Amino acid sequence: MLILGLTGSIGMGKSGAASWLRSKGIGVFDADARVHELYAGKAVPLIEAAFPGTTVGGIVDRARLSAALGGSDAAFKRLEAIIHPLVRAEETAFLNEEAAKGAAFAVLEIPLLFETGADKLVDVVIVVSTDVETQRARVMARPGMTAAKFETILARQLSDAEKRRRADFVVDTSGPVTDTQRQIDQILEVLAGRTGTAISRF
Repeated sequence: MLILGLTGSIGMGKSGAASWLRSKGIGVFDADARVHELYAGKAVPLIEAAFPGTTVGGIVDRARLSAALGGSDAAFKRLEAIIHPLVRAEETAFLNEEAAKGAAFAVLEIPLLFETGADKLVDVVIVVSTDVETQRARVMARPGMTAAKFETILARQLSDAEKRRRADFVVDTSGPVTDTQRQIDQILEVLAGRTGTAISRF
């Protein structure tokens, strides 16, 4: 089984790429979605202990947590030390399930793939990318997004140029959706029949 790491900065089109891969019967692990689940489950008591007052009714209150983090690198590292092991355990379970099915591909959709060192745990890295203007327009159209929040998110992510440099494949999402889908299909054709070694690192 070949493990594909799907990543890209905010607003670059990861979700659309992941949806297309799922439509082709390929299993995709959405790290962000799992974090949301953890914020309403296993991570709650751990986060409350580390950041008192950030949970309400057994769920992490993101606004309170954001205020508690206060843009502090040390605080973010404490949060990551809680979340990353939980996510990694779920990634491992997902990959074992896909391998047991005899899947040819499994995808880990991880926004901070490079930043967390997870690129070393996959066989192939696919980066989705678009121009700065398109990215900003997509992100600013999201509910509750502000310019300051956008800049804060960007500051915690590796630059798009660096991600593109480190990618095995780059998918340009600036054009029509069908063009993005065609690029992904071409990548899958290139990778067809290839066996990976990354599963042994989980």
